[in-house]
Amino acid sequence: MRAALFDRYGPPDVLYEGEVPEPVPRPGEVVVRVHAVSVNGGEVLGRSGRLKLLLGPKFPKRVGIDFAGEVVSGPGYEPGAHVWGGLPRGRFGSAAEYLALSPRQLAPSPAGLDLVRAAALPGVGTTAITALRDRARLRPGERLLVRGASGGVGSVAVQLGKAYGAHVTALAGKRNLDFVREELGADEAVDYRTDPADLGRFDVVLDTHGSALPAYRRLLGPGGRMVGIAFRSAGDVGYLLASAVFGSRRVRFFSGNPETELFADLTALVERGAIRPVVDTVHPLSAIADAHRALEAGGVRGKHVIRVR
Repeated sequence: MRAALFDRYGPPDVLYEGEVPEPVPRPGEVVVRVHAVSVNGGEVLGRSGRLKLLLGPKFPKRVGIDFAGEVVSGPGYEPGAHVWGGLPRGRFGSAAEYLALSPRQLAPSPAGLDLVRAAALPGVGTTAITALRDRARLRPGERLLVRGASGGVGSVAVQLGKAYGAHVTALAGKRNLDFVREELGADEAVDYRTDPADLGRFDVVLDTHGSALPAYRRLLGPGGRMVGIAFRSAGDVGYLLASAVFGSRRVRFFSGNPETELFADLTALVERGAIRPVVDTVHPLSAIADAHRALEAGGVRGKHVIRVR
């Protein structure tokens, strides 16, 4: 089967479309014919070599974390059923024609949503739910600041914050301010280059960028919560760890590993119109390097999606 591969760590140019054996399912696994996947920051880190101590020296390696497709065979689903989901933490390789995985890693995708657009949501959507609902426990009427509001997680978090009844301030690049306000529904849209000290006070800060963390933590009012899902340096990691333990305004952070229940929660939110996928560009599998290059260039609106079928 066709799959996105790389034979060494490096820039996007190391990626190519190659062939690997089709997966042989273990007892109880579901085989999915993949229609599309999205490009996520974690796999960019992996491909570049910044996670090579975890991923090791064996090649070729694969990319892709989440997916949307149709069931070929397996327990609990009729052949042809539309599903979406993600691979377990630490596993890459959804950018391929077929997957074999545990039923715990998928759920029915939203009715009426085509599978290419659906692929933009499983990873970032479950991350936003975990961050705002489970970690921050965002409540109606609270003030939420979303940093990186036009990107993958941010574009969902703005919509989700509004669905939860919060007042949402979105930080984004200048060219995306109208987008996050008019299309995503942010109450306020502010240039991300604005000095944090000029932004005011917030009950919850969602940071998708991973830099200048102390400056944004200082924006929290009494009982405020900050959730960080990214980091730029070892110093940022140390700050996150210390802030998770000390002080009244603690920083929450997590490494996502969603399973069926969380994917099903995401499906329900989409079906009731609370959130929708935001697709920047759809690339063919053969252009996987272009998709990674575009994500690294920044300024993304939502997600870059790879059409596999």
